[in-house]
Amino acid sequence: MPTINMLSSAEKVKGQGVMSAYIEQVNLVKHGLTENYKVKVNNLFFCDIMHYHTIDFKFFLSIPIAKLLGTSVAYVHFVPETIEESLKLPSFIKKIFYKYMIWFYRSVDHLVVVNPYFIDVLKSYKIDEHKVTYIPNFVSEDNFYRYDTSKINNIKKVYEIPLDKFVVLGVGQVQTRKGVMDFIEVAKNLPDIQFIWAGGFSFGSITDGYKELKKIIENPPSNVKFLGIIERSKMNDIYNICDLMFLPSYNELFPMSILEAMALKTPILLRDLDIYKNILFESYLKGNSNVEFINLIRSIQDKDASYQFWCDNSSKCHDFYSKDYVLQMWKQFYDEIYNKKLRRK
Repeated sequence: MPTINMLSSAEKVKGQGVMSAYIEQVNLVKHGLTENYKVKVNNLFFCDIMHYHTIDFKFFLSIPIAKLLGTSVAYVHFVPETIEESLKLPSFIKKIFYKYMIWFYRSVDHLVVVNPYFIDVLKSYKIDEHKVTYIPNFVSEDNFYRYDTSKINNIKKVYEIPLDKFVVLGVGQVQTRKGVMDFIEVAKNLPDIQFIWAGGFSFGSITDGYKELKKIIENPPSNVKFLGIIERSKMNDIYNICDLMFLPSYNELFPMSILEAMALKTPILLRDLDIYKNILFESYLKGNSNVEFINLIRSIQDKDASYQFWCDNSSKCHDFYSKDYVLQMWKQFYDEIYNKKLRRK
């Protein structure tokens, strides 16, 4: 039976989407393709397919042997554009890191992107589009699902969230790229609504906008709570206490938090970015300014027919990215790259 070696160090950094995507993908393949592949995780030995989830230098050094003995694939969780607005690094370090990142992507046999939008981005770095495959992220309903009202109210009490308030949730690292400043400004204009943010400074003081954002977190508006980094095992609790997920990010790939919230049929409000159009279709509320965000939140605050409409749209989008659908994409991909290597041998 062919073997796949999943290689990652994502779990070393808490509270970031790469770790969530890695966990979900490994569990999906490990349990869903048991009759087709033997899946190993961070194994010391070379396998038929070496699947790199992060771009560690030790993984980079193994690529030539991986290609010689089998085939190699890297998961594209970020590109220079997304790092640019996430971490504040000296310019010379940025240049070296970005060159290394692209060099890593060019070195492997195959690449997987979670959003088709980034195929053209990789092409701009002179990476052959024929080696790039689009496979969306996936979220298991075993981990993300709706609780009953009693349990939801108990969790709200733990986090000191008023039971009668409309709750708006933001998820992700606290950084400029995520639109945290806009999240705060919108909250200031909606004082009767409770805003909460789950996430923190996963990369500490090198986070872009760290000093300014830290001041706000330490003294937020009265209707805003920053919960800090939440363990993934507790995130379903957080999604259950919110009525709307609001992510005003300026740059993303395919946030796991969106899929996680959609699993609970929670409406989603996002900035109107091109990157969402081919993956979320028309299933989410979108705006281009804080004024638009404020008006959209007001329009569904009463939880009337309009609110239910967007709940149903979230549910439909979640159903589209079903377990069977995404698993079949992974099976087809692994079969193709494995058989292609066999034919070459």
